[in-house]
Amino acid sequence: MRSRVSRIVGSAGLALAAFCAPAAAEEHAASIGDIERGERVFQQKCGSCHAIGDGAAHGTEPGTGPHLNNIFDRTIAQFDDFTYSEGIYRARRDGMVWDLEHLDAYLTNPKLLVSGTNMDFRGMDDPVERGDVLAYLRGFSSNPQDIPEAAPTALKQDVELDADILAIVGDPEYGEYLSTECVTCHQTSGDYDGIPAITGWYAEDFVLAMHAYKRKIRVHPVMQMMAGRLSDEEIAALAAYFGALE
Repeated sequence: MRSRVSRIVGSAGLALAAFCAPAAAEEHAASIGDIERGERVFQQKCGSCHAIGDGAAHGTEPGTGPHLNNIFDRTIAQFDDFTYSEGIYRARRDGMVWDLEHLDAYLTNPKLLVSGTNMDFRGMDDPVERGDVLAYLRGFSSNPQDIPEAAPTALKQDVELDADILAIVGDPEYGEYLSTECVTCHQTSGDYDGIPAITGWYAEDFVLAMHAYKRKIRVHPVMQMMAGRLSDEEIAALAAYFGALE
């Protein structure tokens, strides 16, 4: 069963590849925290074990960790050339992804989120400080930083739907038929390749996200166009199909 934190973040990351102005991306990055403060905190509390930026490599000394380039929306324990703790490997088997919610929870208390992790760090109690570090880290994730409302920086956009829309039971076979355009960007394997994964979502999260695009509450132009073509039943079918994929 997916964790509560996975469900919370589920509605934050639906987006197709598109171009946007760098200034817009920076605005969304700044919404997490202050990048300059984050750099200072990173160097003070993280830099002795983790590298980031040009030429960054995994640590080779005991207690050091993998580099943190492109960490956002990356599957946990993704590097084959780094040996992780059993706790981290277990989290990977459970399907954990380094999305904004999990990264924030890990910085708060690593051993509470991942029991058995080798990360010898007590955590950051201050949410502002964590936000600053996350804003700094995000600058080294090439995608989806250029898609403003994609994970990891989207602020939750509320959309109210009638109960009868949420009650529609989607046909996953029909959803698979409709998914042809979706899978030109989103991978059915759930792997991250610069485009957020949409597999394994709760159906309600998927439906809410798509209707937010359809009503132009979420501003991504490609997703607005895609969602605008779909009926309520078609959205439910896609939700059923992608939700069933592991």
